[in-house]
Amino acid sequence: MVKVYTKTGDQGKTALVGGTRLLKSDSKIDLYGEVDELNSSIGMIRAYITSSKEKESLSSTEGQLTSLQSTLFSLGSYLACEPEKRTDFNILGISQKDILDLEIQIDNMVKELPELKKFILPAGELSAVQTHLARTICRRIERKMVLMNENDKGYLESNTLIFINRLSDYFFTTARYLNFKLGHEESEWVK
Repeated sequence: MVKVYTKTGDQGKTALVGGTRLLKSDSKIDLYGEVDELNSSIGMIRAYITSSKEKESLSSTEGQLTSLQSTLFSLGSYLACEPEKRTDFNILGISQKDILDLEIQIDNMVKELPELKKFILPAGELSAVQTHLARTICRRIERKMVLMNENDKGYLESNTLIFINRLSDYFFTTARYLNFKLGHEESEWVK
């Protein structure tokens, strides 16, 4: 039987793919931990969709989210590996296709949505609210990626930052789309 606990992290260190051991508080470890949090948040959105009475009409959205979870898992592996060892371990970064897929999905949802004329509050159906939370986690990841990109040149490819920026747009649009499909009016910000 393989044990879940290894005891190798008991002293506050963990290993990157390739073996380099770092403190668990290191920005690299923190960053892929944030991606893991975002992935779990998407799991929550999927659970809300699956338990929805309208789950049939949201099956394509649920499928998109499942695909995104796999992409984020790959991104976590990419972030957990030193750049010079990514080829050795066949760890790929974010592709131009990953970015284009998000843009296509955003554009398709926007075609169905009413025009946005005011700022909206994160509210509505549970799936939509959880999607807004995913959006804010995504923005936090983006801020940390920008900082890492400044402090550790070459650790991130440019597609990584573009993807994360586009992903937060996807979550914003998806939250609106879920509320729209589930018949919940958007809650507008009032000064």
